[in-house]
Amino acid sequence: MEKQDINGNSCCNPFSLELYEQWIPINPSGSHPPGRYKHAAEVIQEKLYIVGGSRNGRYLSDIQVFDLRTLKWSQLKLKVNTDGSKPKDIVSGLSFPASAGHSLVKWENQLLVVAGNQKSSSDTVTVWSIDPETGNCQVVKTDGKVPTARGGQSATLVGSRVIMFGGEDRRRRLLNDLYILDLETMTWDLAEAKKTSPPPRFDHTAAVHGEQYLLIFGGSSHSTCFNDLYILDLQTMDWAQTDIRGAGVNPRGGHAAITIDENWYIVGGGDNSSGAPETLVLNMSKLVWSVVTSVGQRDPLASEGLSLCSAAIDGEKLLIAFGGYNGRYNNEVFILKTKKTDSTQPRLLQSPAAAAAAASVTAAYALTTAADKENKVIIEDASLKEVQAQRSTKVVVNTDTLKGEKKILESRLKDLRAENVKLKGNLDEMNNSHTELSIELQSVQGQLAAESSRCLKLEEQISEMQKKLESRDSIERELAALRDQKSQIERDVAELQKQKSGGVWQWVAGAT
Repeated sequence: MEKQDINGNSCCNPFSLELYEQWIPINPSGSHPPGRYKHAAEVIQEKLYIVGGSRNGRYLSDIQVFDLRTLKWSQLKLKVNTDGSKPKDIVSGLSFPASAGHSLVKWENQLLVVAGNQKSSSDTVTVWSIDPETGNCQVVKTDGKVPTARGGQSATLVGSRVIMFGGEDRRRRLLNDLYILDLETMTWDLAEAKKTSPPPRFDHTAAVHGEQYLLIFGGSSHSTCFNDLYILDLQTMDWAQTDIRGAGVNPRGGHAAITIDENWYIVGGGDNSSGAPETLVLNMSKLVWSVVTSVGQRDPLASEGLSLCSAAIDGEKLLIAFGGYNGRYNNEVFILKTKKTDSTQPRLLQSPAAAAAAASVTAAYALTTAADKENKVIIEDASLKEVQAQRSTKVVVNTDTLKGEKKILESRLKDLRAENVKLKGNLDEMNNSHTELSIELQSVQGQLAAESSRCLKLEEQISEMQKKLESRDSIERELAALRDQKSQIERDVAELQKQKSGGVWQWVAGAT
């Protein structure tokens, strides 16, 4: 099948197109895997691995492989290790589970599948190890404070540790706990972070910057989506919430993200009513959001539950997106080439006020440039003496006035800092109050669910009692009828006995 570029023109190699920061659809030859969402994906040696996912309410257990060189799909056949070669590390006799909402971590030459929604009986998080070369897979035993089972969490590799945040457990309880898995010892530990943690959530994204800072963006609760950005200092274990610099970073959950150098790319997601069409990038050093490109509202890239990976092909750094759900289950592959240099900056997400300010600065710069050119002409036409006379004219500055203004500004700055501290304290108090109210709301929701279940049971008992009462009324009517029949029989018997009570004397009297 002949490949085409984004404009429908024929091309043999989509990676050779000189299109940057634009999504390009890939049309593989041969069969395609079923569409899905809430799967997990990773790239190893120029191959894209798609693990599990959900489709039509059913969890999937397949592992699809897309070769970025041949542009062909294949399926990895799994072989569960049951030979007991590592009895301390492997649980044998299991099959790879159908999963959705899980995390995929690339560690050495293995793929680690962490947590996720599964139809298993385990109440704690399981970790599976998959060898992409051989297809061998196994459950890896973990020790320590193993977290409760969950889905929709984030799992971020930092050195030899996996940092897992949030998610939703089997009782649909939202979580904001923080667990760390040491991959050298396969030991879990519960991290105790300081200050106000992000509100409980699932289907968010996470990234690490400089091996020191963990970033959490967006996600969902049961009623709303978030567009907040939290940062955890992994050395001090302090949480902090940063301001969104750049308007248009809309709330979203179920989005996908990947880092390339100091840039964190965000694709897709939605807010329970529509998909997010923008591809965003966060410069993690400057904490400034930008728009890379946008797609249509019904585009597969504006889906929830899609995956996003990065790869280097022929020296080009690529984003690779797959799957998602936007009213239909998608199975398309898209690539986006990131820019080679920073010579052309991405479009900043500016508010109308910022845009107006930028326009005014541009206009002022244009007027200044025109004035400079005009002065240059005057200077060239003027004699040297006239120029020297013009330069000798100076503006007298009142030093005392400047000092007075400096004191006023310093006083205002001091007041602003005090007000800033006060506002920060109020914000911390509001965040704490919000967290407490969220916890209380979850408790009330749990109580309501328990009461609803109790009411249903009571209604069932009442229905059963009513049936029994109806049956009792029927029995009583039958019993009354039997009593009437008994009374009639007793009267008939009494009458017969009365007729026979004369005995032999009555017979003699009748004979005479």
